[in-house]
This record gives sequence, C-alpha cells and structure tokens, in this order.
Amino acid sequence: MVVSNSPKSATRPRRRLVKLLALLRATVVGTLVTLAVLWWALPVSTFDKVDFEQRLAIPPLARSQVDAEGRRVFELTAQRGTSELLPGEQIESWGFNGAYLGPTLRASRGEEVAIKVTNELDETTSVHWHGMHLPPDADGGPHQPVEPGGTWTPSWRIDQPAATLWYHPHPHGETEDHVARGLAGMFILDDPESTVAESLPHEYGVDDVPVIVQDKEFGGGEVQTGSLGGDLLVNGTYGPYLDVTTERVRLRVLNGSTKRVFDFGFSDNRAFTLIGTDGGLLPEGSRRDRLLLSPGERAEVVVDMTAGEDVVLRSYAPDLESDIVNERLGGGADQFDVLQLRAADELRASPAVPQVLAAEPDLDTEGAATRMFVLRGREINDKSMDMSRVDETVELNTTEVWEVRNADGEYHNFHVHDVQFHVLDVNGRRPGAELSGWKDTIFMPPGLTVRLAMRFTDYADAGTPYMYHCHLLQHEDNGMMGQFVVVEPDQQAGTPAHPDH
Repeated sequence: MVVSNSPKSATRPRRRLVKLLALLRATVVGTLVTLAVLWWALPVSTFDKVDFEQRLAIPPLARSQVDAEGRRVFELTAQRGTSELLPGEQIESWGFNGAYLGPTLRASRGEEVAIKVTNELDETTSVHWHGMHLPPDADGGPHQPVEPGGTWTPSWRIDQPAATLWYHPHPHGETEDHVARGLAGMFILDDPESTVAESLPHEYGVDDVPVIVQDKEFGGGEVQTGSLGGDLLVNGTYGPYLDVTTERVRLRVLNGSTKRVFDFGFSDNRAFTLIGTDGGLLPEGSRRDRLLLSPGERAEVVVDMTAGEDVVLRSYAPDLESDIVNERLGGGADQFDVLQLRAADELRASPAVPQVLAAEPDLDTEGAATRMFVLRGREINDKSMDMSRVDETVELNTTEVWEVRNADGEYHNFHVHDVQFHVLDVNGRRPGAELSGWKDTIFMPPGLTVRLAMRFTDYADAGTPYMYHCHLLQHEDNGMMGQFVVVEPDQQAGTPAHPDH
C-alpha cells in the first residue's frame, strides 16, 4: 500500500469522520422510520388460534342447459347482498347468483359454452374467464363491460386440457374492489379423453374440493380494500373445517386474494402430492411439504389421510425475497391457519395417484421471436395502461418467448390472457417441478427473470386486445397492465373498441 505525505492526504481522516457522522444521522433517522413502518405492519399469526367451528361451504355446481344450437348455457347474475363473513356479523358483499362468490361452472373439452352474464349492480363490471383459451371478444376484460341492468352473452368452444380455472371481474381501474367484495368463482374443465381422471379423486365436494382462499380486511360492515387483510376466508367461510371420508382428498386451491402471497403446508409438515397447476395436470406428481401461490395462481394437491385424524392446512410465512420493509409490508412475516381436515373414523379406499399424469409441454421455440417485459413501479416497459393503445402485435399461429424481468424492489406476478405458457427457465436455470406444467400466472419476486414460451392459435382480431398484467390487483388498477392483439399474417393492429371505458 502506498501512503502519501501530501497535505491533502492529512485531511482524509477528518473527511471520513464527517461522512461517518452524516451516515450515522441518516441511518438513525432511516432506522426510526423503518421501525415505525414495521411496527405499523406487525406480523399476523393465527396459528393455533382458530376454532374451526364452521363447516366449509362448497360452492354449488352451476346449473346449465343445452340450447337449440347445442351450446351448454350458464347464467350468472352479479348482485349485492349481505353475508355472515365474520361470526355473528353481517357484511355487505357482492356475489354471482348469491350474496358472496359464485357457483362453480363445469364444462368439458369439445363443448360449446355460452354464459349469460347479467349485471344487477349499480356500476359497470365485467367477467373475465381467467386461464381460458377463447376469442378476445369473449375474454371479459375491460373492453367487454357489462353496464348496470345490462346482459352480455359470450360463447366459445372449450379446447384445452382438464384444469382448474376461475372467473372474476376485470373492469379497468376497479378490479380490486369488485373481486374483494366477492365477485369470483371457479371454472372446472374436464377432458373426456383423459386416461387418469378416474384414478384421481373426482367426486365434487366429497373428495374433490374447491378451496378459494382470500384474506380480508373488514370495517364499517363492509370489505376494505387497498391493504392486506388480517382475516382469512375459505369459500367465504371463516374458521372452516372439512369432513374427509376418503383415504385421499383432492384440494383445488385458488389464491383468490388481491395481493397476498400464501405458502401452503400442513401443521404436521406432512408431504402432499402436487398434481396440477394453472393449466392442468403436471407431467407427474411432485411430493412436497410447501407450495407458494401468488394471487390468481391455482394448484391441485392430493392429501393422504388416516382414519380419525385432524390436520390443519396452513399458510406459512412466505419468502418474498424482498428487502425488510417490502417483505413486511407484503405480508412476508404473516402466517395463518387456513382449513382443518377432519378424517372420519372409517375412510373409503382411494386409488394411488398415477405415476404419469399428462404429456410434457412441448413447444418448438427455435427461431421464435422474443419480447421483453420489464416490471417497474406500476408500469410495464415504462408504460402505464392505456385502453386506446395496442402495446404488442402477435401473428396468429406463431410461438413466441416472452422474457419477463422484475426490476422493482417489491414482488409482482405476471398473467397473460388467452394462452397457457411453458416456463423455460428462471434466472437462467431449469424451473422446479411446480413450474413444469402449463401456467398462466407466475410469481415474480424482485430481481427475477423468467422466459415463457407460448403459442397463439385459433383466434385473430386486430381490433380487440387481450391483456397482460400484474395480478396484484391494486397494481393492475394503477396501470401495471398492457394490451396485445393477435392478427392474421401481414395484418396491422387496429384501434381497440370502447377506449372510453
């Protein structure tokens, strides 16, 4: 090391002391502010504090009829109501065909469906079929509003594997509010050609059970929005239990929250089998004891039960991979008891989970175009949502790779309408088993880069866009969304309809 004897070098210790004191002052102030924020966002824990006194509500299967055109027709009515979402307390709520949430729609691959959506609310809404491959004018995004008193009847042919999808409103700037109040439901797809369907638990509400998990904040007799909630509901039930009568039970878990990330596992840390995610069954089951789901993601798990036992499905504190402030504000230290499973004294036998469940995703990406998407602030690629602007134009019958990077200090996720994608890599590495199937929503902690392969088929409409966005609904409502159209070869994008909405 060379030491200078010049007069200038003699001032360096003094300068370093001044800098150190300034840094100390800044650190003290910063520490006080940080401590105040963290105190305000004290961790929530309901471990061993839930009584589990309410039987889990099972959303009814929606009635349907086949019309003269051979379409399976469902009817959904968005309406206001009141629900006992907290024991002994009536809460103002919204629902489809009822006071809170909606019925489970169920249809099979190859069927033509039509859904008559009537809006009895006093404000405009819409209904998006999350995870569904369908024409853009049937997608139910912000360009298909349903006005108060109005009816919208989209129709399309189901052409994708068996999967657990869901439906929810998607009005521009109001999605969080409408979903939080209760407008949501499951949409289960069956595949008559499946060779494993009968080997998996499949009796709806008995050994094949929807589990819609939502955190809520209540105040003044209504649901509050804009922050994480300290109370948990499953299918709209507070403190729920499920009576299990079979050796294995299939839980179709949906993170129906507007912002919160859950890390599911059981109170005794037992392993369960992950058999499916957003787009359907995985190539093979994956044994694990934890499963992280961000808003909008789904998972199908099979749990082994022993006669006479009780076990609790929990959400452990999720690792959001954020700095301490964003970790705490994002609920990274929160943990919940979710649902108690109560096994009967005698259980009906269940077949073992098949070793092979579905074909591996297979998309040829050689020569595929790559698009870049950077998530930062409340923008994607430094642009906020504009309903009159088409951000990306995709050619029909092409495969593309979308590279998505979270350049923010907080977590996001990324959802694409119309298509299911295959995760090629995560930060340059092969993804885990939980990402080995088809997906439509993926968790994006800070610094993460993923490459997603997807193919655009069947539907082209130069003037009606699909969406891509963060599915943290407050982020979406604040502009973290973009639009793409699928066009015929050599066709140009048009101007989206209804930009005033």
